[in-house]
Amino acid sequence: MFNKKGADSNTYNVDNIEFIKKASHKVGELIEKEYLRQKNNVELIASENYCSEAVLAACGSCLSWKYAEGYPYVRTSGNTGRYYGGTEFVDLLEEYACDKWREVFKTDYHVNVQPHSGSQANFSGYKALLNPGDTILSLTLDNGGHLTHGSSVNFSGKLYDMHFYDVDDRGFIDMEDVRNKAHDIKPKLIMTGASAYSRIIDFEAFAEIANEVGAYFMVDMAHIAGLVAAGEHPSPFGLADIITTTTHKTLRGPRGGLIFSKPEFAKKVDSAVFPYAQGGPLEHVIAGKAVCAEEACSDDYKKYIHQVVVNCKAFADEFLKLGYKIVTGGTDNHLFMLDLSEFNFSGKDLQEKLDENGITLNKNCIPCDKKSPKETSGVRIGTAPMTTRGYVEEDFREVARRIDSIIKAMK
Repeated sequence: MFNKKGADSNTYNVDNIEFIKKASHKVGELIEKEYLRQKNNVELIASENYCSEAVLAACGSCLSWKYAEGYPYVRTSGNTGRYYGGTEFVDLLEEYACDKWREVFKTDYHVNVQPHSGSQANFSGYKALLNPGDTILSLTLDNGGHLTHGSSVNFSGKLYDMHFYDVDDRGFIDMEDVRNKAHDIKPKLIMTGASAYSRIIDFEAFAEIANEVGAYFMVDMAHIAGLVAAGEHPSPFGLADIITTTTHKTLRGPRGGLIFSKPEFAKKVDSAVFPYAQGGPLEHVIAGKAVCAEEACSDDYKKYIHQVVVNCKAFADEFLKLGYKIVTGGTDNHLFMLDLSEFNFSGKDLQEKLDENGITLNKNCIPCDKKSPKETSGVRIGTAPMTTRGYVEEDFREVARRIDSIIKAMK
């Protein structure tokens, strides 16, 4: 969408904003302001990215107003599984999207492309395997997990009996703790995946432990899905019973979710998504997901993801050279966490100060954080968005030095 200097690659979005302004000047004006913020800021939020113009166009297509509750005819032995007429072409589109996502991850797993988000994919994954009150062993939010991995304020923490494994003194997932707690608790499901974890996740070790205690194994790969697709992170396929992801982070697609499962869980997964968790699927977003899947199969995409990882290591290394602490001491993927616990300001303070200086990231808890989630002792930093805009290693090193100068002015 933008090159690294912030200029437009073309005028599609500008023209679109002017069109919106003709219908609603206020809405168009607010979209334009956000467009300019994204264009001019250095975007470092690890869960965001810039999707292609083709993905944007698919999401804004005539599919926006097509209802298609149910599933394509292919899944129902030749008889339409939809509750609306006129679904011939969205049936074909949805099945095509499923086929392309299996191609992306080189898998024969069943795939459901209907989840509206990663959270709803996780909700459906739990429903397919568990009953309310069943025990889940997972990673806590403050150690790098996600809200849907058992937070007390989330459906996961309210519906299930949540227990948590820890990270070690370095911030790495403690696999010995996972094994010990799994044998002690005997969970129905072991969950792994993270929203703020910078190291390789050992899916084979998790699967082995799940097999030892007779638990289901579920992976939320929302953050690292692009790395898995491009071969920059080990794959959970063939190991996990259910795998969920979003499509808008390292996969660089529209906001939405996917859920994969071993074939024996296909029917349970589909019924957990519809009719249990959702009504009509967003076929315009599914079209965007299909375009995104095609893009993720390309050699250019694999080169992009490799550059994301290379950039992240260079970025983290520059902070280390400048004397900063990083959770786990570095990174293997697209993000890392800056530890601010020794400073007299919070992650929130730094987030706000960087916003004032055209740099966007988010506050984030660090392991054993003494500050509240509203304040935090850390910030999360990701390289996927700016790599899309053409940044390479030296660009990120320069951003690290800019952040360093801003922090020094805050002391």
